[in-house]
Amino acid sequence: MSEQAEVFDLVVIGAGAGGLTAAMYGARLGLKTVVLEGMMPGGQIINAEKIENFPGFPDGLLGADLVPLIEKQASAAGAEVRMFSEVESLESEEPYLSLSTPDGKFRARAVIAATGSGFADLGVDGEEEFRGRGVSNCATCDGAFFLDETVALVGGGDSALDEALSLTTYVSKVIMLVRSDEFTGQTLLQERVRDNDKIEIRFGQTVTEILGGDAGVNGVKVKDAATGEEPTLDVAGVFIFVGTEPRSSYLSGFVGLDGGGHVETDVSMSTSSPGLYAVGDIRTGSARQLVTSAGDGATAAIEAHRYIESRSWPE
Repeated sequence: MSEQAEVFDLVVIGAGAGGLTAAMYGARLGLKTVVLEGMMPGGQIINAEKIENFPGFPDGLLGADLVPLIEKQASAAGAEVRMFSEVESLESEEPYLSLSTPDGKFRARAVIAATGSGFADLGVDGEEEFRGRGVSNCATCDGAFFLDETVALVGGGDSALDEALSLTTYVSKVIMLVRSDEFTGQTLLQERVRDNDKIEIRFGQTVTEILGGDAGVNGVKVKDAATGEEPTLDVAGVFIFVGTEPRSSYLSGFVGLDGGGHVETDVSMSTSSPGLYAVGDIRTGSARQLVTSAGDGATAAIEAHRYIESRSWPE
């Protein structure tokens, strides 16, 4: 390498639940461990208003409260967490793996990819134009900008249901636009949404365009699957939760990906590249749950330790 690289036993890419758990286990196993996070620790869970399905917290807790607890455990075990250190590329430099970031290069005996997923786009006119000016993917971040307004929320899965409930804290009305004829999220969340007077549910509705002006969003065009009608709804904002896409572009060409861009792994979280593991939402077959991501992280760290111990390394 042309520049001096920092050397670690284990580099974890991403500081969500899976990544931080992997770092904690790796450090506890005696591995010199660093977590490289492109933004702030937490991933998508940092914005969760209430997490009710993580073991040990029967009353639920904020995502912003859970993340520091896991990070504290990882740090206490000896792992180092570096924020704003986004991994741009990964390549093999036998017997190590080499990682490049804007701040420098790293060499690792093993790497755990835990960069999770981002929200998928609708792909309609107006979406990019009004992003940050009425188009959002985070109710807890942006809900307060729409006090006593009517907003649209697109989607019918867990994230959509949860965020719709969060929005009712701020807005006067949430119009849920669900493309199919039923929700796909948890039954408990469905019941809460149906029981909330501030939420209007419209099944069989597809957004075709987001409308607005200099001040931001002022409406959406939708198409009704049953009637073919295309009404315009007056809304001050549009919150989009129509699935996720894995953050795996930095691994393209280096490791096997499925058709959706997820990293292919076996049950030990191993990938097609020796010494590289993938956990959480980024991998094929993930249950996309907080607790399973944490479990993936623990499994990957244990397997990474076994891998490192089984090989000979230069002094």
